[in-house]
Amino acid sequence: MVLNGMVDWNRKNLEVKNGHLWIGGCDTVSLVEKYGTPIYVINESTIKQRFNSLKEELQKHYPKIRIHYAVKANSNIVILKLLYNEGAFLDCVSIGEIYTALKVGYSPEQIIYTGNNFTNHDLEYALSKGVIINLDAFSQIMRLYKIMQRTNSTSDLLSFRVNPEFGSGHHNHCITAGPDIKFGILESSIVRAYKKAQELGFKRFGIHMHIGSQILEIEPFKIAAEKFLEIAEKIHRELGVDFEFMDFGGGFGIPYKDEEKPFDLKRYATTILSLFKEKIKEYDLGEPIFCVEPGRFIVAESTIILAEVNTIKQTTHKNFIGIDAGFHNLIRPAMYGSYHEIVVANKIDQDPKKRYDIAGPLCESGDILGRDRNLPLVEEGDIIGILDAGAYGFTMASNYNLRPYAAEILVKEGQDYLIRERQPIEDLLKFQNIPEFL
Repeated sequence: MVLNGMVDWNRKNLEVKNGHLWIGGCDTVSLVEKYGTPIYVINESTIKQRFNSLKEELQKHYPKIRIHYAVKANSNIVILKLLYNEGAFLDCVSIGEIYTALKVGYSPEQIIYTGNNFTNHDLEYALSKGVIINLDAFSQIMRLYKIMQRTNSTSDLLSFRVNPEFGSGHHNHCITAGPDIKFGILESSIVRAYKKAQELGFKRFGIHMHIGSQILEIEPFKIAAEKFLEIAEKIHRELGVDFEFMDFGGGFGIPYKDEEKPFDLKRYATTILSLFKEKIKEYDLGEPIFCVEPGRFIVAESTIILAEVNTIKQTTHKNFIGIDAGFHNLIRPAMYGSYHEIVVANKIDQDPKKRYDIAGPLCESGDILGRDRNLPLVEEGDIIGILDAGAYGFTMASNYNLRPYAAEILVKEGQDYLIRERQPIEDLLKFQNIPEFL
């Protein structure tokens, strides 16, 4: 028997029972019967496993570590609460994420705010909440200081995002460091930034970098870390700055394709923390907290999208499966050309028979979730499962074509919980107003 799709079922905590795909002890077909489609189904145990495996590997090498979960990957409050219970800190990139994190119960000290092109309102909000602010440009220092004076705010801890001029990632849009990238402060300006902060009265400092996303090799992290530590040494040597924390960013990838190997946590921890410990001793940097900011690695493999087949169409060159999920639910294939494994959840043990393109319902030719996928014979009413949708799935979803947001379901040990209701169609017009003259 050849299961449709090339999937590491054990790694992704998925099971095959009675011809159906199961997740978290729940039959996906039964979940569809209960909640309809499309839905995101999130396995609680996968998130905990990924977080704790990373924490355990890092703590083997260095006692002072913090894992700041990157909220942008998946901001559902249940996921944030789950990770809070596991001891996570957070990386927030907007005041909306800060607001949500505080509502969940995180303390300001557990949140680092790494925005890009901060507005004055952003900075004022972050100051008022007491979170750690990680500035992205030299010009932001004076604006922050003026806001502190105007609002009579205090904050003696400050961090800067360094651009080590070396980046990596699975797509150009996901590379976040390099000489032509908008993020961070280049080495030529970074000492000046810390000096200005000192002159304005800041006394406690952190330092941060992030080079990109969906990186599966260790070497890019090593190259960037070496440069990052050299920059930190230069700041310390010239200004006497002692860093309370050094944040090495995130970007750890997951194997979306069968031929891709999982990110080697053990090798990452051994390589990067050995380098870290060697250099902080050599450069006399003390014992700063070692921080990382994973998002995708923790949540991506936890979630599948379930959608119903509503149309089978054959053209001269293609067999199309039309489903009720599209790039308004998962934009990664259209935006990045990303690959997600796709299976027929109610025929999971049937042999592949035919090649299909899996098309969403949007009025866009680019609304294709998978091309040339070898699947069993598909019929209208079948259930399609799109795997690894936990990162940048719902958080990048939209109401394009005025389609409501899908529901989110958490599964845990055979129990299912509705953690986000399907958006009512009436909500699509919420906050819109027609002027009286019309």
